[in-house]
Order: sequence, then C-alpha cells, then structure tokens
Amino acid sequence: MPDEMLDLVDQNDYVIKQKSRSEIYDKQLSNFRVVNAFLINEKGKLWIPRRSQNKRIFPRCLDASMGGHVTAGESYDDAFKRELLEELNIDVTKTRYDMVGKLTPHEHQTSAFMQVYLLHVNEAPAYNPNDFIEFFWLTPQETIDYIEAGNKSKDDLPKIIKELQHLF
Repeated sequence: MPDEMLDLVDQNDYVIKQKSRSEIYDKQLSNFRVVNAFLINEKGKLWIPRRSQNKRIFPRCLDASMGGHVTAGESYDDAFKRELLEELNIDVTKTRYDMVGKLTPHEHQTSAFMQVYLLHVNEAPAYNPNDFIEFFWLTPQETIDYIEAGNKSKDDLPKIIKELQHLF
C-alpha cells in the first residue's frame, strides 16, 4: 500500500508542510488532519463498528462510524465524502448530514485536528468488510459504558463522543 502524503498544520489549522503518513506516525505527530463521522438513527443510537483485524492501528477496536485521513491538498469536506463512499458506500448527495464539530489536539487532547460529521440514517450501511467486521447501534452513553466495561476502542472515540454528546 502506498504511503499517502498528509498536510501538517500549525495551531490554527493552516497548512505548513507535508509529510508521509508513516513518518507522521513514527514521530507521533498530532498536527495533521482527519475526518470522523457518526451515523445516527431516529432513536438517537449511533452506528458503532468494530475495526477489522488487518488495520495497522487499533485492530479489532470500536471506532466512529467512519474515519480517515485528509490527504495533502484535500479539504475536510472532500475527505469526508471520499472516506464515506470508500468505507460505508454512502453517497453524501443522497443523505442528510451536518458538520457538528472541530476538535484539536491542543484543546481536546485528540490525536489530530479533526472535523466531525453526523449523518441521519435508519439502516446499517453496506460497509467495506476490509474496514469493519461487526457493528452495534448504541446511544452515546451506551457507547461510553461499553468502552468503560473493557471493550477496546480507538483512543479518540470516547473523547469525541463526550465532547459532542450534546449534539447527538
């Protein structure tokens, strides 16, 4: 798999240079960009998937409904649309969604600068089996309880939910 190039940003989220994804992770940098999205149904439950075992980081861990890197020169919105189609086979032109938050490492202790989206759906998506192996419909609090009960998740998942829970 080719090593994608990512933008590095300053504290105000302005691009300052690019580095390869592997170099960013090797140096444990947090000044790069990602997108995350949550699917929410009419009952207020989030679609929370478990990552596949072949993922380089956080294999078999709970995750946001969709997440991905913003590649060099790409906007948050373009990355959101691309990743949503790749991971969940969802075309955003046919689904209601909102950008609900922007979290940063220095303000929220997240692993990267991130823009978070919320999509309103009532059915599980036709997800990519290379990305996810199972899923759960959980309220935000049930998700936190599930993680606190010992179910492993990506580090940012509980941070995002706790920070944005009032919007779900």
